[in-house]
Amino acid sequence: TANAPIFGINAEGRVNEWNRKMAAITGFSKDDVFGKDLVDEYISDEFRESVRQVLDDALHGQQTDNYQVPLFTKHGDRVEVLLNATTRVDAAGTIVGVVGVGQDITAINQSQAELTRVANDLQLLIETANAPIFGIDTNGFVNEWNRKAAAITGFSREEVMGKDLVRRFITPEYQDSVGEVLHKALQGEETANFEFPLYTKDGERVEVLLNATTRRSATGAIVGVVGVGQNITELKRGQAELTRVANDLQLLIETANAPIF
Repeated sequence: TANAPIFGINAEGRVNEWNRKMAAITGFSKDDVFGKDLVDEYISDEFRESVRQVLDDALHGQQTDNYQVPLFTKHGDRVEVLLNATTRVDAAGTIVGVVGVGQDITAINQSQAELTRVANDLQLLIETANAPIFGIDTNGFVNEWNRKAAAITGFSREEVMGKDLVRRFITPEYQDSVGEVLHKALQGEETANFEFPLYTKDGERVEVLLNATTRRSATGAIVGVVGVGQNITELKRGQAELTRVANDLQLLIETANAPIF
């Protein structure tokens, strides 16, 4: 009646124990499996050698904990089991078989695979985004730097990873203000539309509009900051040019040698 799948094999590797949970997750009844070779009958080809080795080790007194093994059900579905293989001895201390106590981790593995897929998709999105994106850890060191950030600054990912973002890549007059924005994000206080300049590897000034977002772990702990930016250098130049033209026009009006209304 145990809520964990449990099986047993004798010294020849043939099944002599198969509890209800094992039957439930595999679809094979106790009558189906008794006397059958566990490895040859119920383990897929690519795992037979490794599973047989674990069971052989246990038959020689060497037990194995937390060994992940796939089983295939009666309907051909794959079930992932985390196995502890324990040596079975008789009253005289002679090894007579192995008892395997497992945990069905199929759902856990599926969830992990889905999380990995989502993480990979997110990483791809960050890397190929048409906006500069960077990340820092809780010490302010760069741990994310996408292609667009590399393109607008001239600094490659390899050049910036592990470096102090503020001290190495922000000009002295903006280090305090940028540092304050990042510090707030590390305390959970996010900032939108913060404007600051970056200087490229070639010394050119790039204007960036930044959103600083707190980065959290799966448990909710703050582990860093993600900065998503927008290169507004051309926009700022356009605004400056418009301001210059407006000022020139106002000066022309004020100094004209004719009445203007």
